[in-house]
Amino acid sequence: MSRYRHGLVLGKFYPPHAGHHHLVRTAAAACERLTVLVCASSVESVPLADRVAWMRAEHPEAEVEVVGAVDDVPVDLTDPEVWEAHIAIFRAAVPDPVDAVFSSEAYGEELGRRMGAAAVCVDPDRTAFPVSGTAVRKDPVGCWPYLAPAVRGALARRVVVLGAESTGTTTLARALTEHYRQRGGIWAQTQCVAEYGREFSERKLAALGPGAHWSQVSFASEEFPVIAAEQQTREDRAAQKGSPVLFCDTDAFATTVWHERYLGAASPAVAQIAARGLRHLWLLTDHRDVPFEDDGLRDGEELRPWMTDRFAAELTRTGRRFLTLHGSPHERLAKAVTAVDELLEEGWNLADPLPERRTRTTVAPSRPGSLARIN
Repeated sequence: MSRYRHGLVLGKFYPPHAGHHHLVRTAAAACERLTVLVCASSVESVPLADRVAWMRAEHPEAEVEVVGAVDDVPVDLTDPEVWEAHIAIFRAAVPDPVDAVFSSEAYGEELGRRMGAAAVCVDPDRTAFPVSGTAVRKDPVGCWPYLAPAVRGALARRVVVLGAESTGTTTLARALTEHYRQRGGIWAQTQCVAEYGREFSERKLAALGPGAHWSQVSFASEEFPVIAAEQQTREDRAAQKGSPVLFCDTDAFATTVWHERYLGAASPAVAQIAARGLRHLWLLTDHRDVPFEDDGLRDGEELRPWMTDRFAAELTRTGRRFLTLHGSPHERLAKAVTAVDELLEEGWNLADPLPERRTRTTVAPSRPGSLARIN
């Protein structure tokens, strides 16, 4: 393949998939410099900034630059004025001359002509990666193997198990993870994020020396934002390598209530961290039906009813979707699985891009195609 000075790949990347990344890598190998232009319309569900970030995460090479542009021009490849409007947006976003345009779409030849560049077609039949943006939007689960870590992390449904001390949160989170792993396929990659606060507490107790008792451990307010931030970091990392569902044994939101429990008041810093988290379902383990067990890092059995009530009140106040679980471990697991399955069955509901329209009065592109397929 010829070596070009400056290549261009453009698309909606809504969302990015393996076919897109194959196109970008093929183009980068043939160019001294490559610009990837992400074009998004205002009707689409995924923000332009997210798509730009996802593409940058997958293509950090120095010779690849990823930029974005909003393109709300109607889609009509039979109308020269529409073409000109699109090209104006492309040139504004990528002002430097381009000598090669890389595409897997039929419109690529006409795009190259209008950009004054060579048109390079890459895997038009999708033999390398049989996937499209349309297919991903319709069925993210079925297309999961074709999604890069950053996109998986954004799309994964996150389920948080939370509750007072010794109410079976860890047991349930692990049981849910194992249940979905046993479904096989992509579900075998299901991840469970452990409670970082427990690890943090174990280190505090150990730092007091041999023979220290949990009653000697004290917490400072500034430690809770550290716990919440690390919990969220680990959660994000796990989501990127897991299946379409991620299970979390507590989260930053739960840390807001734990701050109240130990310090007697809310923490704005922790609440701010919790507000940034993207989660979809909380499973609240009720303290009833679960005997209290002191494992060396627990106390306050008498506070369990208060904590259950506080979790429920805060979940309700903040508008979070949650289910309170009662009964035996088996009953709780069954109810949790039903709730998670319902969440997954709701789908992702990604909006369609701008529809294509056609006029009958102008010259069509060199080959039939549609900007609507820049996906």
